[in-house]
Amino acid sequence: MKVRDIMTKKLTTIAPESSLSDAACMMRDQDIGSVAVGSETSLEGFLTDRDIVIRAVSEHRDPDSTPVREVMSEDVAWCDTDASLKDAARIMEEKKIRRLLVKDKEGQPVGILSLGDLAVRDIGHDAAAEVLEEVSSDE
Repeated sequence: MKVRDIMTKKLTTIAPESSLSDAACMMRDQDIGSVAVGSETSLEGFLTDRDIVIRAVSEHRDPDSTPVREVMSEDVAWCDTDASLKDAARIMEEKKIRRLLVKDKEGQPVGILSLGDLAVRDIGHDAAAEVLEEVSSDE
């Protein structure tokens, strides 16, 4: 089974100059926990609900005036649509991440693979459990 078979094919994006309030409302309205930052063809980073809490709320930043770019993660991990689930899970383990952006053969962002995607699919091994264990470890 390949990443393209189970990834979420809708990639929600937000402009880097958008406010954290706008990002949070977008996540709430779409029932998602993350957004890609940039445009559908060129991504600059990635923002999760956890980023908003840890990097903004805990520092008492104003969510209406703080732009997304100030708290987004710039080092975005990617995989190819043709990658195996085992390879994608390995990347997630190594980088200790719960979400992996997916590019097509032309290098364009086309989706996202989450720990949840791995967990709800029968992929023949315990990839989700292995990723969660690694992401949750303190080492």
